[in-house]
Amino acid sequence: MIADLKPYAEYKESGSCWLASVPSHWEVRNLRTLIRPRNERNRPELPLLSVARERGVFVRSLTDADENHNVIPEDLSNYKVARAGNLVINKMKAWQGSMGIAPRDGIVSPAYFVFDFGIANRAFGQALLRSKPYVAHFGQASDGVRVGQWDLTIAGMRQIPMLAPPPDEQAAIVRFLDWATGKLERAIRAKRKVIALLGEQKQAIIHRAVTRGLDPSVPLKPSGIPWLGDIPQHWEVRKLRTLVHHIDQGVSPLAVGFLAEGDSWGVLKSGCVNRGVFREAEHKQLARSFQIDPAIVVKVGDVLVSRACGSPSLVGSVGRVRSLRYQLILSDKTFRAVFRDVVDVDFMVFAMNCPYYRHQVEQAISGAEGMANNLPLSSLRDFRFAIPPASEATAIAGHLERETTGLQIAISRLEREIALLREYRTRLVADVVTGKLDVREAAARLPDEKPLDSVEGGADLGDESEAVDEEEVET
Repeated sequence: MIADLKPYAEYKESGSCWLASVPSHWEVRNLRTLIRPRNERNRPELPLLSVARERGVFVRSLTDADENHNVIPEDLSNYKVARAGNLVINKMKAWQGSMGIAPRDGIVSPAYFVFDFGIANRAFGQALLRSKPYVAHFGQASDGVRVGQWDLTIAGMRQIPMLAPPPDEQAAIVRFLDWATGKLERAIRAKRKVIALLGEQKQAIIHRAVTRGLDPSVPLKPSGIPWLGDIPQHWEVRKLRTLVHHIDQGVSPLAVGFLAEGDSWGVLKSGCVNRGVFREAEHKQLARSFQIDPAIVVKVGDVLVSRACGSPSLVGSVGRVRSLRYQLILSDKTFRAVFRDVVDVDFMVFAMNCPYYRHQVEQAISGAEGMANNLPLSSLRDFRFAIPPASEATAIAGHLERETTGLQIAISRLEREIALLREYRTRLVADVVTGKLDVREAAARLPDEKPLDSVEGGADLGDESEAVDEEEVET
């Protein structure tokens, strides 16, 4: 059905370089004609709402460990009231699409904008404002010294052209997008389930090898550690501090809002390692004034340990640098372990990506709940590992490389397929809400389907690189 969609019969110029031509029967209005500011406060008993660029506006959980929890003031009387159906915008991240419709009455950061939204179908309005072309509009309407500090201006926002199809057509667009994004989300979830199963299989293979070795007939002995169990009789249990020359920690330098490229220097992101794989992606460029310390320059062969590993989903948070495209330094969220010759380095990378390492991480993490949890260096040094003789460790590492490479290739392929589905969803939503594709007939033919409990991204950007926006509180 999606492949059969066609453009409208007639178009007119919208006056916007990002919107280009729009259906001739659609209205083009300035956003100011559809919004009215709200400034109601002093309702601290209402639920706290958050804004995320991939989720819109939602009720904030105070117990979910996977949610990014920022400090909440004791006095919430200055927080703004957002009524159900109001448009809520994080003015410092509007250029990323951080806005949406409040699903119920609640309160939001006083730094957010809250508006009555006078569009016929608010779900259409939300999809439109969070679509890729409108991210560009909100970026143009934002001012700031650098990208990460852009701030949406009321004057600039009021001039943004707002597309307004007839109300019945808005409803048809919402119906079609609910169906289409639901289909795409089901495909994404199916691939995620396969990734989870492959990951479990990979974890089981690694855990067995790094705790029992490759010979199933070898005599065992108690390790003396409940979460480790029995180990081969000739293995040792040693603390990490006895296996390394030293462990380095990076810094938190000033970075500009651009990706490192060419001969520029970049700083590692906290998620640079995942499931034992070092990932060079989206490293922020250092400010030119920053003085490079050679002691924290990343080199090929380095073993990097993510310090920001509080989420239960981050089972594998250690990786070895196999190649480098950028000049990088360690961030304050990253450790570098420099191992002695008494142990095979690749064996240790596998051992530090298995459940018994994760058990020690969970006992050691400190700080606020969720993603803010950081692994203390003092605790990491005292982590205990089952260590075979060096030659056996090398054989185990080679075996695991052969056994897990195919699984990792399959996982990476599925992750790429998910990325492509998200890109396709982003483009589809943008084309539909801006009138590049006519979905009226397709929407009329749609079967009734039960919506998913939570569609990732929904009719929006389809970007899940950020969980929850930080609260910018004005005092």
